Amino acid sequence: MKYKRIVLKLSGESLAGDEAFGIKPEVVENLAKQIKRLHDEKLEVAIVVGGGNIWRGLSGSAKGMDRASADYMGMLATVMNALALQDALEKLGVFTRVQTAIEMREVAEPYIRRRAVRHLEKGRVVIFGAGTGNPYFSTDTTAALRAAEIEADVILMAKKGTDGIYDKDPNKDSTAKKFDKLAYIEILNLGLHVMDSTATSLCMDNDIPLVVFNIDDYENIYRAAMGEEIGTTVS
Repeated sequence: MKYKRIVLKLSGESLAGDEAFGIKPEVVENLAKQIKRLHDEKLEVAIVVGGGNIWRGLSGSAKGMDRASADYMGMLATVMNALALQDALEKLGVFTRVQTAIEMREVAEPYIRRRAVRHLEKGRVVIFGAGTGNPYFSTDTTAALRAAEIEADVILMAKKGTDGIYDKDPNKDSTAKKFDKLAYIEILNLGLHVMDSTATSLCMDNDIPLVVFNIDDYENIYRAAMGEEIGTTVS
């Protein structure tokens, strides 16, 4: 296999399916089945999940809420998604651990890097919740940070509604051009909104490859993890 240890970045919206918000159980089940396929291939899988299907800190801040408070609420939303994903995986017989950057011992372990790596080595899927534990940072930054900490081979970024990185929004401009390969510095120079600039710089500085692909076809998770050339590869 091309990779041994991966970080899978799932947006909160991917858990909502075609709904505007919330968690759709059948969607979570389908995602869990694809993650189980990776687990069965002896791939070490860590997951970072967003919370946009429940709450977005930036949206709350835009409506007058204190930004730090709004972001903390978003972190709690990611934990709800992480627990839903854990439940779906364990129903399929996959042992998992949820680790959170904000301590909530009754429902999850606190994030400890060495413990996370040990879980992966023992064949458990580790789901990282609560972002970085700090306001003003996105879950994209969490994915980049955790990938660097656990020395992941790649970040697989599953996106809804797009099959890679384009120079313009393909949903608004039919002349948009898709990139098959990119360098991180090009993302920064061109101002492409793939992930926030903090996450992009962190990946660039630590030489972490990124594969951006479409989550609308659940099997793309397996294809990307197996090294098939789908979506856009950034390195």
